[in-house]
Amino acid sequence: MMLVTRAELMKAVDFEYYGYLDEDDGVIVPLEQEYERRFRAELVEKWKAEREARLARGEKEEEEEEEEEVNIYAVTEEESDEEGGREEGGEDGQQKFIAHVPVPSQQEIEEALVRRKKMELLQKYASETLQAQSEEAKRLLGY
Repeated sequence: MMLVTRAELMKAVDFEYYGYLDEDDGVIVPLEQEYERRFRAELVEKWKAEREARLARGEKEEEEEEEEEVNIYAVTEEESDEEGGREEGGEDGQQKFIAHVPVPSQQEIEEALVRRKKMELLQKYASETLQAQSEEAKRLLGY
């Protein structure tokens, strides 16, 4: 029998071990939504039965005023998709992601790379000249 060290065991631990990508596979979210729908339907049926029992006994229905208030914590289907950061289907049938932060375009990324490369080349090839010019400017300004 071969002994396995703690380090060898930890090599197998990754994000899947902790369940971070369980929702990304597209299996668990529909199951949770179906369970939530059934659970809500059961609660509504239970509430209706209790309400009918109260009305049959002749009790007043005092909760009507509370029902008219808007539930600010209710989550609709459209909101849950946007908050999750993706939509179920895109143009090609693939998942479509919504960015909640500004994402640079491909052209902006290319321009930033060109600027960075220019700065690297200037520092590499023109550093002595630029240093001499800056020293002269400092001397003339009295720094």
